[in-house]
Amino acid sequence: MKWKQQIHGMKAYQPGKPMEEVKKMYGLDEVVKLASNENPFGSSPKVKAFLQSDASNHAIYPDGYAQNLRTAVANHLGVKETELIFGNGSDDLIAIITRALLYPGVNTVMADPSFSQYWHNAEIEGAEVRKIPCVDGRHDLEAMLAAIDDNTSVVWVCSPNNPTGTIVTDAELQHFLKQVPSDVLVVLDEAYIEYVNDPAHEPTLKYFREYENVILLRTFSKAYGLASFRVGYGIAQEQVIAKLDPVRAPFNNTILSQKVAVVALEDQDYIAQCCEANEKGKAQYVAWCEKHGLHYYPSQTNFVLFEVKADSNVVFEEMMKRGFIIRSGAALGAPGYIRVTIGTEEQNAKFLSLLEEVLTEQGVFA
Repeated sequence: MKWKQQIHGMKAYQPGKPMEEVKKMYGLDEVVKLASNENPFGSSPKVKAFLQSDASNHAIYPDGYAQNLRTAVANHLGVKETELIFGNGSDDLIAIITRALLYPGVNTVMADPSFSQYWHNAEIEGAEVRKIPCVDGRHDLEAMLAAIDDNTSVVWVCSPNNPTGTIVTDAELQHFLKQVPSDVLVVLDEAYIEYVNDPAHEPTLKYFREYENVILLRTFSKAYGLASFRVGYGIAQEQVIAKLDPVRAPFNNTILSQKVAVVALEDQDYIAQCCEANEKGKAQYVAWCEKHGLHYYPSQTNFVLFEVKADSNVVFEEMMKRGFIIRSGAALGAPGYIRVTIGTEEQNAKFLSLLEEVLTEQGVFA
């Protein structure tokens, strides 16, 4: 068969092991997943109440324009409905952007390490990928600017960055955007935007208004606790949305996911409570790392990437045996580190106690 040349040898995305499988593997009664940066508190109680009473007709196709959700998000953000595009999670939007703008002969620029789906989708489309090493876990925007040339089509800026959790400050981004050529799309991926509280990170909607070549990506999968419903959205000027929308699949959000996202969006008090609890949980990890002299990246997200001074794959396996699923930094471009989703206070305390046990066994702690 006439496969695309660039997919030869390419590996599919490898998700973590399901909790039920880990229970069976190690004979565990309870497993806590701290690997995918989901909200440990789940979704709003209003969402749970809605799901118990919903009587949607699942035999009909969903609204391909997502009108009710579109109106709700537009009102929440203060943008036009025509300045929005919806995806089956942010991953879908990344694929739409790469399909529309990347092809053999053009290149795309991104930080490294950052979210793997940028380069994965770019390679599928046959574009040249230019990865620019992070400095102290942060985007090196000057080096990224230097990598842009006449054949650059898309630049990816992940802020807060996954997997390091660091941000691009407002001053840095303003300086960067002024220098990016107007025919290069800048994708500002903001999957963790709700968790940011650093004053150096100012509201970002102004960027897409000022620059035609900027699109912001956001999601309901993280702070809103709706990862299984797969709803992401992009914000850009109307002419950019109009170019991207024909690439989008006709019914890429379900009836239920559209309704649930509207309900979740209405409960901003719940989001504030989750973010407050997240800050307290983050403090547990920071205190633990500082106590043991382990480097960590200052996170503006609901996860922390920190060093273990041991084989991170071994630590990953040992923690899984003890009932905690995390991510090894080796799979994220950060060997010797682990990325851990911030859980509840009790989950964090138990995890750190068991991690101390593992690192003692590995000879890291005396």
